[in-house]
Amino acid sequence: MLYVKDLYKSYEVGQKKYSVLKGISFQIAQGEFVAVMGPSGSGKSTLLNCISCYIPFEQGNISLGGMTLTNLTESELAEVRNKKLGFVFQDFMLLDGLTIRENILVPRIIQGNVSKDGEKLADQLISLFGIDHIRNKYPAEVSGGERQRTAVARSLINQPLMILADEPTGNLDSKSSRAVIEAFEDAQSKMDATIFMVTHDSYAASFCDRVILLKDGTIYKQLEKETTRSHFQDELLTAIKEMSGDEQ
Repeated sequence: MLYVKDLYKSYEVGQKKYSVLKGISFQIAQGEFVAVMGPSGSGKSTLLNCISCYIPFEQGNISLGGMTLTNLTESELAEVRNKKLGFVFQDFMLLDGLTIRENILVPRIIQGNVSKDGEKLADQLISLFGIDHIRNKYPAEVSGGERQRTAVARSLINQPLMILADEPTGNLDSKSSRAVIEAFEDAQSKMDATIFMVTHDSYAASFCDRVILLKDGTIYKQLEKETTRSHFQDELLTAIKEMSGDEQ
């Protein structure tokens, strides 16, 4: 599904060059739920932005669903973002003047492709994520968890190859965070969605199939969930302590 190989990315500030990604390689299978974690400055957001085609990278290769993303034109990159990727952001990015149902349909509206099939899929997603009772309400009238579940539904309206989630539980309380993670689990189990999530939250990450730990622009370790969620969270916390140099 997603292949990232020998990815390098740096930034220049004045006369100085800062390497952010230093030869990152990994892959994500169809239907897999994967998180990437790491301290600030480890390269998490840069990695996500490279995969989402929002920033260029210097070396390496990214392919999505068999399509190589290197050297695409801006219009081709826009098409990848619109049709092959779904996005879930920390601050929801819902439009206040549209209802919940209309917000879910926004990617179809942008494409000029609000067909009966699209509207039927929107209604199915509304039902799937348990937000039928707020379908005609506006974002300001619903909870943070409901807004984020709406954002997850919207990310699936174009039936993308992959959902990219950037700190989706970052602004939520524990109850709302659980509701969002459950929405991802529903998307994975009921729609075979492939999800790649950047998070600082070990609780959210413990629901994933696999977690990639980044440190200083390289992959420090990859952990797979092989037992219970709570045991996996303990494994993550131990690995994070080791990575931070706090383990005595």
